[in-house]
Amino acid sequence: MSAPLRLVFLGSDPIARPLLDRLAGDGREVATVVGVFTQPDRAAGRGQKVVANEIKRWALARGLPVLQPEKITEPVRAALADLQPDVSLVMAYGHILREDFIATPRLGTLNLHTSLLPKYRGASPIQSAVASGETETGVTLMRIVRQLDAGPVAEVERVAIGPGDTALEVEHRLGVACVPLLQRTLPRLRDGCLTFAAQDEAAATFCRRLEKADGALDFRAPARVLAARINGLYPWPACTAAIQGVEVKFGLAEARDGTGRAGEVVGADGGALHVATGEGVLGVRRLQRPGGRMLPAGEFLRGFPVPAGTVLPSREHTLLVSHQPFRR
Repeated sequence: MSAPLRLVFLGSDPIARPLLDRLAGDGREVATVVGVFTQPDRAAGRGQKVVANEIKRWALARGLPVLQPEKITEPVRAALADLQPDVSLVMAYGHILREDFIATPRLGTLNLHTSLLPKYRGASPIQSAVASGETETGVTLMRIVRQLDAGPVAEVERVAIGPGDTALEVEHRLGVACVPLLQRTLPRLRDGCLTFAAQDEAAATFCRRLEKADGALDFRAPARVLAARINGLYPWPACTAAIQGVEVKFGLAEARDGTGRAGEVVGADGGALHVATGEGVLGVRRLQRPGGRMLPAGEFLRGFPVPAGTVLPSREHTLLVSHQPFRR
């Protein structure tokens, strides 16, 4: 039987927990995690207390070496080499890697990207796929190259996006989907028979790091476009609209049949606030006012009535996806 791969993991986001837990459990026969690189501890929460991220806590609980460089420098590359890795595996790390760092492991550096490449290269593939109305996404295992998410692909694991799914729910399923993907591919990598195919550059699309301004809503757009955007940008940056002078956050929405003046509230029922759009009616199912909790529409409207005829102002949508890379 072949010896397990010596694997160094690079990541900073809880999405990687399912695959790390598998590698620490049944997956140890194929690959052993020998070190973890993650982002430096940052201030978080309302109290801005400096805390370790979940990936660091996972590693420390298992007695693994943890490295948290601010930049990838030659001493950092040397520290990676000291771990004698067969392969590095990257998922939501947050650093741009140097070519010599990428080439240090014996079998190179692989990345788990949360889209069906070549679509949605960049920093917000989950949110952008949901916000664009996709019905399917997935996780792609690829080799890292200097060009953004352009490396050759080994395999993908597909994940469905339902009409009521937010980015948060899709992210959870993508994290789980990494497990069968690695179960299929790591043994072949270890045995020298994992193959990679070039991406179709003509089909590439790009997404960028999200900003608070991306939560703007243009009610002149079709209801299906608005519902996808609301669901895709939840929980952050979250879409908002000014209702009676209060900036209200929308947490879940759906498209319905109906007509009316774009932005006008045309009614409500126990399940949703209904807003007319450029095509159809938007049913907003969860809402939150400043300082409050995200509530089902019925509960929210009992404490914050929104009469029919109220008009919500439109704001132009920002561009989330492009056929050309966004400028940094």
